[in-house]
Amino acid sequence: MTSTPVVLGRISGLFGVRGWVRVFSYTEPREAVLNYKGLLLGQNGSWQPAVVVEGQRHGKSVIVHIEGVEDRDRAAALIGADLGVEKLPDTEEGHYYWSDLIGLKVVHRDGTELGSIKTMLETGAHDVMVVESEQGGKTERLIPFVKDKFVLDVDLDNGRINVDWEWD
Repeated sequence: MTSTPVVLGRISGLFGVRGWVRVFSYTEPREAVLNYKGLLLGQNGSWQPAVVVEGQRHGKSVIVHIEGVEDRDRAAALIGADLGVEKLPDTEEGHYYWSDLIGLKVVHRDGTELGSIKTMLETGAHDVMVVESEQGGKTERLIPFVKDKFVLDVDLDNGRINVDWEWD
């Protein structure tokens, strides 16, 4: 494999004695990690194919049974391993993965560059861009990712987001 997989979750613990593991899923909803095809298991910089035989949401985590992991000892060796995929499925028009947005330049409608997206936050009402700027010392701005109100345009090809956001 030539590219680094997109990490969807991490094996965080054991569940039972028959090889099941707990997965802290980064997907929304959490159990969506079970729906991805071509899952990979990553440990120590190496990625191998992984087949989920069964799985379900269990509290704040997801529990899975990975093919070939039949006992607690084999499962324990997987704690800390990542679950990922080589490529995320295409999104619908106007929808974006956070991983596609992080690093994009954020430009005000008047042409002023505000910085780059450092990370994204989920607030419940809407996602928020954490925009980091190096101008005049390192600063961060929080800008709601609300299309057609604050986010005017997302241009993935040119690595920029145009916003209408007033700042102090």
